[in-house]
Amino acid sequence: MITSRILLSTALAAALAGGLSLGATAGGHGGNPAVDARQGQFQIMALNIGVLGNMARGNTDYDAGAAQAAANNLLTISQLDQQFHWPEGTDNASIEGTRALPAIWEDGSRVLEIWGEFGTGAEGLAAVAGDGLDAMRAALGPVGASCGSCHDDYRASDN
Repeated sequence: MITSRILLSTALAAALAGGLSLGATAGGHGGNPAVDARQGQFQIMALNIGVLGNMARGNTDYDAGAAQAAANNLLTISQLDQQFHWPEGTDNASIEGTRALPAIWEDGSRVLEIWGEFGTGAEGLAAVAGDGLDAMRAALGPVGASCGSCHDDYRASDN
């Protein structure tokens, strides 16, 4: 288990690094490393949630190994220290290429609390993702709820 966690963490770091090099050239934020890092992190989260969500909705067959891998990836991401991802001045009112709302940096922001809720949800999901479709579906709910909470209050819409 420890070896697989180390390999997973190494693979995640490599994926983030690859995403960062692409983001630096594609983003409208001048290649800000903090914005690149958080956007890469969220792309990896979306990929893994998509794998699980497609299984949960019946769009793809449930695969215990793939479900467990995706859940483990989400758990690993949840354990990343966020302090370097969110410097002031990297909101959508200050720079282009981000949908992070200025409310993230206001007093009373719940962002770190919600990140903790994501971590708790990811831990529960990783504990059961390989145990069957019903268990995975039930545990996916809290992860999605934490994502939705943050998006609702702290991310600008696509429109």
